[in-house]
Amino acid sequence: MAKALQQSKKPSETSLDRLASVRARIARAARDAGRDPRDLTLVCVSKTFGPDDITPVIEAGERVFGENRVQEALEKWPPLKASHPGLELHLIGPLQSNKAHDAVAFFDVIETVDRDKIAKVLASEIQKTSRHPRLYVQVNTGAEPQKAGVLPQEADRFIESCRKDYGLEISGLMCIPPLDDQASPHFALLNMIAARNGISVLSMGMSSDFELAIGLGATHVRIGSAIFGGR
Repeated sequence: MAKALQQSKKPSETSLDRLASVRARIARAARDAGRDPRDLTLVCVSKTFGPDDITPVIEAGERVFGENRVQEALEKWPPLKASHPGLELHLIGPLQSNKAHDAVAFFDVIETVDRDKIAKVLASEIQKTSRHPRLYVQVNTGAEPQKAGVLPQEADRFIESCRKDYGLEISGLMCIPPLDDQASPHFALLNMIAARNGISVLSMGMSSDFELAIGLGATHVRIGSAIFGGR
């Protein structure tokens, strides 16, 4: 009896099982929206997870990862990048001005440009280092006081200021909808802001809502727990 129970017990789900499911869901959502799945970039959000958790996902073919904190990334990613060429690292958490030097030097994409002070510091660091990470403006689509991001009504002015006053190339927009809101209006709003500012890259959609985001124009989806499991 015990042997029969043991044989019927399913093996524990691994990060690779979850990754395969996420990939299939991305492809299905893209096809449902009449889009080519190859136009979607999966950003694997590896914040709080260590090299032992990340390495299998890299070896499964993923190359784009997101981190919330500059210091955490600096501590764990240099050996991973050295042993796995071609990785791309996105900063997806709020950027403090005193971390701008390290962020410019280490990240390939900074998704959280959201105020004039940061734009000015980034412009200075880029000029000094001649390194040009791709920059996205974070828009606080829900106008949440506790959340980073430029307000929607100020987004056009801020994007223009980044370009004209600071000489920054803004290649994308990013948003995180309020937890208790329907995500679709926020994704649609970000898409509209992008369209009128000539921006084609939209980083939106996370583990709970990335299929909606794909249907509303996301080019990058940031997925953590649906791949790595609970933190």
